Amino acid sequence: MFNWNRNHGKIMLLLIYKISYEGGGNNMSWQDTFKKWTSFAGLDEDLLNQLNERAKNEKDLEDSFYKDLEFGTGGMRGMLGPGTNRLNIYTIRKAVEGLANYISKHVDNSYDKGVVIAYDSRYMSQTFAVEAARVLGAHGIKAYVFESIRPTPLLSFAVRHLKTAAGIMITASHNPPEYNGFKIYNEDGGQVPLREAAAIIEEVNKIEDELNVSVKSQDEIEREGLLEWVGGENVDQAYLQQLKTIRKQDKDNTVKIVFTPLHGTSYDLIMRGLAQSGFENIYVVEEQANLDPEFSTVSSPNPEEHQAFEMAIKKGLEKDADILIGSDPDGDRLGVAVKNKEGSYQVLTGNQLGSLLLDYTLSQQAPSALENGQVIKTIVTTEMGRAIASHYGVNTMDTLTGFKFIGEKIKEFESNEKHFLFGYEESYGYLIGDFVRDKDAVQAALAACEAANYWKAQGKSLLEALDTLYEQHGYYLEGMESLTLKGKDGAEQIETIMADIRKQPFEQLGELDVIAVEDYHSSERILAKENKQEAIDLPKENVMKFLLENDAWVCFRPSGTEPKIKSYFGVKTKSATDSKLLLEKIQTEVEKRMNNIINA
Repeated sequence: MFNWNRNHGKIMLLLIYKISYEGGGNNMSWQDTFKKWTSFAGLDEDLLNQLNERAKNEKDLEDSFYKDLEFGTGGMRGMLGPGTNRLNIYTIRKAVEGLANYISKHVDNSYDKGVVIAYDSRYMSQTFAVEAARVLGAHGIKAYVFESIRPTPLLSFAVRHLKTAAGIMITASHNPPEYNGFKIYNEDGGQVPLREAAAIIEEVNKIEDELNVSVKSQDEIEREGLLEWVGGENVDQAYLQQLKTIRKQDKDNTVKIVFTPLHGTSYDLIMRGLAQSGFENIYVVEEQANLDPEFSTVSSPNPEEHQAFEMAIKKGLEKDADILIGSDPDGDRLGVAVKNKEGSYQVLTGNQLGSLLLDYTLSQQAPSALENGQVIKTIVTTEMGRAIASHYGVNTMDTLTGFKFIGEKIKEFESNEKHFLFGYEESYGYLIGDFVRDKDAVQAALAACEAANYWKAQGKSLLEALDTLYEQHGYYLEGMESLTLKGKDGAEQIETIMADIRKQPFEQLGELDVIAVEDYHSSERILAKENKQEAIDLPKENVMKFLLENDAWVCFRPSGTEPKIKSYFGVKTKSATDSKLLLEKIQTEVEKRMNNIINA
């Protein structure tokens, strides 16, 4: 039967294409892709309706079709909607098709091992999980799909526990509600490292038509045993048993805790993890415990941003809580706020919390456990961690930004005498037990509450414990500025900024001389005074870092998953006041330079 509404929408879109295409733009490729979609007979009804709604906005259409979504440091992430540059059932299918082709070639017994799939509370998450299973089913690869939402670290654990060939996590972490994402994990349970990612991307790029990827129906793969719904209790309980291994203290837990999962996935595991460790005084922000893909109680569901703690702070004041903990929607990042001497709550930075957790973790280890132990951090994470680890006689290793690189190092330790003790990054990601190979808010929540309880027993808050670390190691202070530049024009501006910084590198910042320039794209370190070059033994990435006098540094990095360029800063002086003044001075100079580049 002729569907008037559906076909009327298609006719309108094709007329718009004809006007736009024949009107004579310089770059016609996005129009060709747009026409392919609007001409596709089986196009999903919802996506067709969305295209019809957006038809009058040519710039939005161009941004939706001018390129394919790309894999970055955390996988594929983008705005929901129709188009090759949006996340939808077709771009998901294309990505899974590439993964299926990759594991069929490179993972032994991949058909028998299968792929485990988890998802968060965002729009379309469960739908995308089922679409992934349908593509895998067309290849004869079994999919294990969780019946309900699960946090990212549990997916990492499930890959190892179920011994699958790979894992898929449907999440956009802490991005706004209009986003979702797709993360791939290898059979070690870590995010795929660069070499594997490159091979998967190569397989994805071989797929010329995302609209015609073969799928089987859900009924068919269930009937053929190619889709198994995972109830989760078996996996959950196995994870909770492993969580017991990171406990450092069995003392009475008198600390009062306020917890918010920010409408995300971690509520159940964090509550059960704390309960099995003897924590009883836990107060939940109930308004943020319900699943809400709009994240309606916060402007951003990101524990890195202080506004996310507003309701937790209110609850903390009511209950006289010692510590407030908040996890992001997919449960891999944790933020913490602590009561100060004035009786209000101060949100710790990711670097501050990481330093406290690191010091606590190492201080509770037997000397023999520290031998050949390794701390792993990223190149944009505080240098205070290196000082703390050195104090305990432990080596610190640097990786590129992204927890995939930390997971990759942990895997390497299995074949040498080194062993993992602690891993973290400045963006609120922490790992203590290597039974997970990604950052883990559940582990971090347990460790943070245990550390707070430990220091409370000694008459100190976590803030006072942090002051002790500053007195011991120096006043380290860090900052980060994120510049969002959306769309095609924004991507070009980001490229311009990085090219300009490479062409005319800083020689001085904050009246401190640059002593070395590290270009991770060319894997070269240039020592300024010696005029000498050294090789950087890390994978290539579009990152520039400037090492300054007095242990200060600045780093520039385009995000791999968001339309942003990030500037990271680190300083060290003898006092909080001096560090704040120096940090502000350096940040101001960098901001002026970037504005000049954009406005040139």
